[in-house]
Amino acid sequence: MKIQLLLLLATLSFFVDDTPQATAERPARITHSFLACAGQTRIIGEDGEVLWRYEHGSQDGYVLPSGNILLAVKRCGPFPAGAVVEVTREGDETVIYRGEQYEIHTASPLENGRILVAEGGPKPRLMEMDRAGKIHVEFPLQCQSTNHHMGTRMARKLDDGTYLAPHLLDFAVKQYDATGKVLATFDTTVPGDPQREIHSWPFTAIRLPDGSTHVNLTNGNRAVRFDAAGKIIWQLTNTDLPGAWLADPCGAQVLPNGNVVIANYGQRDAKLPKLIEVTPDKNVVWTHHDDIPHSAHHFQILTTNGKAIEGRAMK
Repeated sequence: MKIQLLLLLATLSFFVDDTPQATAERPARITHSFLACAGQTRIIGEDGEVLWRYEHGSQDGYVLPSGNILLAVKRCGPFPAGAVVEVTREGDETVIYRGEQYEIHTASPLENGRILVAEGGPKPRLMEMDRAGKIHVEFPLQCQSTNHHMGTRMARKLDDGTYLAPHLLDFAVKQYDATGKVLATFDTTVPGDPQREIHSWPFTAIRLPDGSTHVNLTNGNRAVRFDAAGKIIWQLTNTDLPGAWLADPCGAQVLPNGNVVIANYGQRDAKLPKLIEVTPDKNVVWTHHDDIPHSAHHFQILTTNGKAIEGRAMK
């Protein structure tokens, strides 16, 4: 009887010790759910399973407080020049704006209830529109317009009422006022790099609370931070990682804890991560793997370990 009791206690101790617990030496395992915008538009649960799908691909997107999803829809049969749509979890779709040129790069909800839309084409432009599609702010983007697809990407409105827009083939992020005047330019070329015109396409531009600006540079396979004067103060490349994990890093989101999540849109190898989370010290603390080529063009982290991300997504 005594031996049986000792065996039972040992068994219980084994199960208790095997339960993951956060300690200074062993931090809790991180899990995220997220919206993925690419050729396939999906919401992925923290267990890696698909919770929701939309029938068309997307460039940009946000899960709204209502639970609906706002999307910049890719060019497709029903939307030959892209579109801005709002979709319910049940699949009911409201078309807010049908593209009038080549494609829609950006669809970002604003605090005033409007939507910020960047449209590419022969006359690239930035617009604020309401949910009825009425345009309240509009100005031309000062970027090349020969390559309609490579004009701009994730434009965002800042708290001071100005706008950031990354211009890929101009190798620059520009800050505009509401009249379209350029207030500042961040040069993303690499000094001394003979291939700088290949290695400097800016995709995301995120203004952080400290005034710095996070930018992902796609073909350069790097992410940088600029200070207010345009000087690079932080940089992440594949030399900082276990291997060639950065592959066409497009979308980015800076989390409330200061970590940055990066989407490796060009990563085709299922053994390598499609998304990574990196600390300011460049430690990788989370990865997402799947077997979908071009898995995430952009994304939105929704939860961490079951808790919703609070506040406006910095993405």
